Amino acid sequence: MENTKIAVVTDSNSGITQQQAKELGVTVLPMPFYINEQLFLEGITLTQEEFYKKLEEDANISTSQPSPADVMETWEKLLADHEEVVHIPMSSGLSNSCQTAFVLSREFNGRVHVVDNQRISVTQRQSVLDALTLIQAGKTGAQVKEILEAEKSESSIYITLETLKYLKKGGRITPAAAALGTVLKLKPVLQIQGEKLDAFAKARGKKQAKKIMIKAMEEDLKKRFKEYNKKGLMCLEAAYTGNLEEAEEWKKELEKEFPGMEIHMDPLSLSVACHIGQGALAVAVSKKVEVE
Repeated sequence: MENTKIAVVTDSNSGITQQQAKELGVTVLPMPFYINEQLFLEGITLTQEEFYKKLEEDANISTSQPSPADVMETWEKLLADHEEVVHIPMSSGLSNSCQTAFVLSREFNGRVHVVDNQRISVTQRQSVLDALTLIQAGKTGAQVKEILEAEKSESSIYITLETLKYLKKGGRITPAAAALGTVLKLKPVLQIQGEKLDAFAKARGKKQAKKIMIKAMEEDLKKRFKEYNKKGLMCLEAAYTGNLEEAEEWKKELEKEFPGMEIHMDPLSLSVACHIGQGALAVAVSKKVEVE
């Protein structure tokens, strides 16, 4: 029996498209982008292809967050025929949209539960699936929030980049480091462990970067997530920015390295892509919930 009492809301950072949202029975708020001062909505008035084209043209791109009015209107509509809403925004360490949603939720007398579980992209998508699983199992909105937040550190992402240009542009690395990196063909490997994007390692070229990421993921599964992995609770994921062919190869490589693990792959959310540029590859893992 479907539980229609609780609605699940997330944002387009989860990689869940509007079409997939319909199939899953969830609501996806599109992330807004300003490109040369003009407003676009991810997945609605802005496709991945258009975004990368603008990025390449050095357009002035800034990320924003869903407007408070849109968020509240979405909740109000859902609460007309649901008792509660579970809202899963992108990691609070990467955007203010979580904090905003949290403040707005106070107006709804405990009927809206904003989950701050530090997820983004493919790991955020897993949280949405987890929420649906928990609701199906009869959990309340408050319980779903509590369980997802308790498990917020049970995920890990590694990303390698094609270019240092956007890290430089965003002031995340100095121009000198970017110039040297380009000359040496250095490919940084970044990580997201919860809150923010951090440096993890430097590789000479993408081939070495991929090796570093695979090794890091193997370590995580062997040590950090050992118990969950034994129980088959870890979900492996891949992601990319605008380079589908290369990404398909990457996915095959991961399937070979991690036999028996099913791998879900999505384009990385544009909110992350605008900081790292086209041609990135990522591997991620997140634990799925256990339902008693």
